[in-house]
Amino acid sequence: MTASSLALPPAAPQPVLPRLSVLVRHAAPRVLEGMILPVAVFYAGLLVAGMNGGLVMAVAWVYGGVALRLVRRQTVPGTVLLAMLAITVRAALALVTGDVVIYFLQPTLGVFCASLAFLGTAAAPRPLIQRVTTDLVPIPEYLMHHPRMRRFFVHLSLLWGLVQFANGSLSLWLLFSESIETYLIVRTAAVAVLMVLAAGASLLAFRRVLRTLCA
Repeated sequence: MTASSLALPPAAPQPVLPRLSVLVRHAAPRVLEGMILPVAVFYAGLLVAGMNGGLVMAVAWVYGGVALRLVRRQTVPGTVLLAMLAITVRAALALVTGDVVIYFLQPTLGVFCASLAFLGTAAAPRPLIQRVTTDLVPIPEYLMHHPRMRRFFVHLSLLWGLVQFANGSLSLWLLFSESIETYLIVRTAAVAVLMVLAAGASLLAFRRVLRTLCA
């Protein structure tokens, strides 16, 4: 067996992190559609027609998005269909009980579940955050098993687990201590800042790890 046969293939592909502008262009429409506009639509309906109006407009927004995709003959992602079902059930329960807190409670509980998933899989052979990252950036298998890369994903899991826990805790506190109007404005702004800071820190750390391993 020769030394060359033991060496890593010289043509092994190296991971390339997309430019920040590319990531922003990719993420911005999804953040706008999934986070900003639904809150804005609900808030507009709340101001114009009260709680029921806000709920109806929020549901109409989701169904309108699905209808627009169908008109354009675009595939409707399964996640969008699940979101449509979830918002229908949440709005129906809120309308029946007359308690709008129920409408916002389920997403907040989902944030806590995400936090537990990130923290609970931090020490697993393949943490959840690693699966999310490799969906965005293809990383060669030989780098995935490097101790430094594994430590990176453990730290990243802890970071996003704590960020999601802070997100859920803030949301829950605002939901039960403040008005819905305050909840919508403060929570949306605070979560946006929190997510941007966490994403920026993750991106910088990922670049540093890749530079070290691919040098």
